[in-house]
Amino acid sequence: MGFLNDIEPLKQTALTELNAAADLAALEQTKGAWIGPNGKFTALMKQLGTLSREEKPAAGKLINAAKVELEAALVARRETLEMKAALPKEPTDFTLPGRRRALGKLHPLTQVTDDIVRAFRKIGFAVADGPEIEDEYHCFDALNTPADHPARDSQDTFYLNTTDKRLLRTHTSSVQIRVMEKQAPPVRIIVPGRVYRRDNADATHNPTFHQIEGLYVDKNVTVGDLKGTVEFVFKELMGSDVKIRFRPHYFSYTEPSYEIDFTNALVKKMGKDWLEIAGCGMVHPQVFETVGYDPEVWTGWAFGFGIERIAMLRYGINDIRLFYENDVRFLKQF
Repeated sequence: MGFLNDIEPLKQTALTELNAAADLAALEQTKGAWIGPNGKFTALMKQLGTLSREEKPAAGKLINAAKVELEAALVARRETLEMKAALPKEPTDFTLPGRRRALGKLHPLTQVTDDIVRAFRKIGFAVADGPEIEDEYHCFDALNTPADHPARDSQDTFYLNTTDKRLLRTHTSSVQIRVMEKQAPPVRIIVPGRVYRRDNADATHNPTFHQIEGLYVDKNVTVGDLKGTVEFVFKELMGSDVKIRFRPHYFSYTEPSYEIDFTNALVKKMGKDWLEIAGCGMVHPQVFETVGYDPEVWTGWAFGFGIERIAMLRYGINDIRLFYENDVRFLKQF
């Protein structure tokens, strides 16, 4: 009967050790020590063969009952430890408000901006950012825009009442200067952001709007690279039927400079053959010299366009002011 008397104490010791396991690894170790292939209870069951025919039924029944109890304790302890492992390591403040599902939809300008960024990322461009309150150097001087240029007139630009003539940036091109000052070529960036000009608000103009600038600087960059990039991006945004053409133009910070016209089914629907959509050109050597790039080694292009214009074409909107009125009847359509 000594064999039968050993079963209960062994079971109680096993239960104590299983419930005391500090983590899942310790629990697996304890399981192996007791009910694994080489465990103590497994060894006890192997001793059944040494018992007499009369002792075997009672002993087998006790061992099986103990094993069932140990396996149930193992499952319960494992669930407790798994729940403990899933808890945050740092204390949680349960008085904080819960997370709620986001309401509403993205603004149409945000949707278009995200699509533009996605198109550029496909061809290896990174997103850069810069301040909306700028100095004259980064907004004009470094971009080869002289002091007598019309863009620097207070009738065209919002100047702040500060001694150092701070202003609200008129284009995101100022960020290309900031990036080139800090980064050696090659450079491949886009700069989406808000810009400001002293325009009277009407159906096609607004004192604040959004622009995206693209800049690519490397060795042996050509106008062909520029045109290929423009075609790819606008086909991604406006459909595979897009066609692009360049017209000679003047910008102080690019040479040669071009206006970009495009056409597709949307333009035809407006009763036009071509629509001006962006400005671009090869970066002026003077701009490279200003930021410390050698124009004999590096070439590059830049182009920029208004995000509102893309959104207006894409969604058939005929008044830019609708984007800024926060009219839910308008916004919920997107």
